[in-house]
Amino acid sequence: MPAIALVDDDRNILASLSILLESEGFEIRTYSDGATALHALSASPPDIAVLDIKMPRMDGMEVLRRLRRKSEVPVIFLTSKDDEIDEMLGLRMGADDYIRKPFSQRLLIERIRAVLRRRTPQEDPAERSEAETVLERGALTMDPLRHAVFWAGVPVNLTLTEFLILHALAQRPGFVKTREQLMQAAYHDEVYVDDRTIDSHIKRVRKKLRAADESFASIETLYGVGYRYREA
Repeated sequence: MPAIALVDDDRNILASLSILLESEGFEIRTYSDGATALHALSASPPDIAVLDIKMPRMDGMEVLRRLRRKSEVPVIFLTSKDDEIDEMLGLRMGADDYIRKPFSQRLLIERIRAVLRRRTPQEDPAERSEAETVLERGALTMDPLRHAVFWAGVPVNLTLTEFLILHALAQRPGFVKTREQLMQAAYHDEVYVDDRTIDSHIKRVRKKLRAADESFASIETLYGVGYRYREA
C-alpha cells in the first residue's frame, strides 16, 4: 500500500483528499504546516508527497529545499492559479510535477499513479529490458533499477523525473531529443507538461552534474529543436 503525505493548511482539502485516496487503496498521512511535515517526511519518508506551496510556519518551497538535502522522495506541488514563477522555481528545486488549484481530484490521482509507476523497478535483474540495463556513457553510469547515477564514480542524486530525462538523452548519444520526446520519456502519456517544465528539469540536471564535475558539458541545447547528449 503506497504511502502518500498530504501537506496543506486547508483542512477541507486534507479531509476530502484523504477520503478519496484512502478509497483508492493508499495509506494517507496528513500535515497542516510545513515545519511539522518536514520533520515527518525526514523521519519516515512516504512513497510520494503532495505539497501546497503557501503554508504557515514553513512554505512548500522551503520544505522541498530542505528535503532535497537528504531525500529524493517524489514531490507534486499544489499551486494557486497565478503562481507561475513558483511553479518554475519548484521544478528547478527538484519537484517532479505540479497541479494548479482549483484542480480535479481525479487528475491528482492520475498524476500520483503516474509518478508511482515510474519509480517502481523490476525485481529480477535477469528480466531487465534495454531501458533497465545499467547504462555507461563515458564518465556517466546510470542504473535504472537502483535509481543510481554516478559521474566519474561520484554519486549524483537525481529526482525520478530528472533521472528519466537524462536516461532518455544518454541512451542515444548524438541523437536529438525534442522536448515532446523528453516529456514522453519522463511523464509517459498520462500527463502533459509545457516546454518550460522540461527546460527547468534540464537546468537542474546540469547543475547537479556540474557539482560533480565543473567541466560537465555533455547535454547540448539545440535552440528551437531540443537537446542531445554528447559523449566525451
